[in-house]
Amino acid sequence: MTNSGRSKRDVTGLLLLDKPPGMTSNAALQRVKRLFAARKAGHTGSLDPIATGMLPLCLGEATKLSAFLLKAEKTYRVTACFGTKTDTGDAAGKTVGETAQRPKGRSHLEAVLNGFIGEIEQVPPMYSALKHKGKRLYELARAGQTVERAPRRIRIRRLELEEYSPSEPVFLVACGGGVYVRTLIEDVAEAIGSLAHVSALRRLDVAPFEESGMVTMEQIENGAEKGYSGLDALLLPADAAVSALPEVRLSASESFYLQRGNPVAAARGVRPGAVRLYADAQGFIGIGEAGADGQVAPRRLLRPQAGTV
Repeated sequence: MTNSGRSKRDVTGLLLLDKPPGMTSNAALQRVKRLFAARKAGHTGSLDPIATGMLPLCLGEATKLSAFLLKAEKTYRVTACFGTKTDTGDAAGKTVGETAQRPKGRSHLEAVLNGFIGEIEQVPPMYSALKHKGKRLYELARAGQTVERAPRRIRIRRLELEEYSPSEPVFLVACGGGVYVRTLIEDVAEAIGSLAHVSALRRLDVAPFEESGMVTMEQIENGAEKGYSGLDALLLPADAAVSALPEVRLSASESFYLQRGNPVAAARGVRPGAVRLYADAQGFIGIGEAGADGQVAPRRLLRPQAGTV
C-alpha cells in the first residue's frame, strides 16, 4: 500500500525506528510520515547518517512530548579509529590529521576513559545542528567557516571499553542528552596524545525504551502492505514517552477545569514537578506541573483524537 492519493490522518503514537545506515534522520522521518499518511511527525534528536539504531519518532499529538525524549539518557556502541582525525569527526568526513600515536595498552586506555565519567565540559562540533546567528553550524562548516563555540556541561554515566584494539577499540557509552559522541571520541584520543574519528556508531536505547522494542524500515514497509491496521500495530501509546513521571488521575470535574487552564487540587502526596495526567473518560491527556501544595496545573496537554494509539 502506498500513500499516493491518500489524505493525511491524525494518528498519534511513538515509533521506535531502527534507523538504517546512510540515511539522514530527517529522510527516515519523512519516509515514515508518508507511509503512515501522518499529518504531523517529528524525531527526538537526530542520528548522524553513518549511525544506526534507535530513533524515536513521534506522530501526531505525541510530538508535544518530544522534549522529554531529547533529554533522556541514551546508550551507544561506538567504534573509534585511532590515528586519523576527520573534519566531521566520523568516517564520512575528510582526513585533516594523522598520527602514529596509539594507546599504550588496554589499562592505559581504560584509565583515560575513567577521567571522562561524570559531569564534564564539551565543546560542540562545527558539524552539528546548533545555530550561530541564525545559521546551522554544519552550514558554516561546509562553507569553510569556523566559529567560537562555548563549552557545555554534559553527563557521562558510563564509558566502558567493550573490545580493545590499539587502532579500532569499541566503547559502550551511556550519557545524558546533548552529548556528541564524535566529540567525546576526539577528546579521548587527545587525552592519550592521539587523533581519532568514529568509524561506526549504533544507538542501543533511549530511556525508557530498550533495544528490543525497535522496528526496522522493512517491518514498517511490510506493515504498510496490510493497511493502516498493520502500521498502527507498530506504534506505542504517546504516554510511553513519559512513563517515568508520576501519574495523576483526574475526576471528570477536575479534568474539565484543568483542560481550561485552571489548576486543580489533584496531586496530593505527589512530589512537585512534571506529572502524567489521566482523565477517566479520555485516558492520557498530557503533562501537568504538580506543586508542593497538592495543586496541579496544565503544562502540555494533548488534543483528543480518534486516531490515537
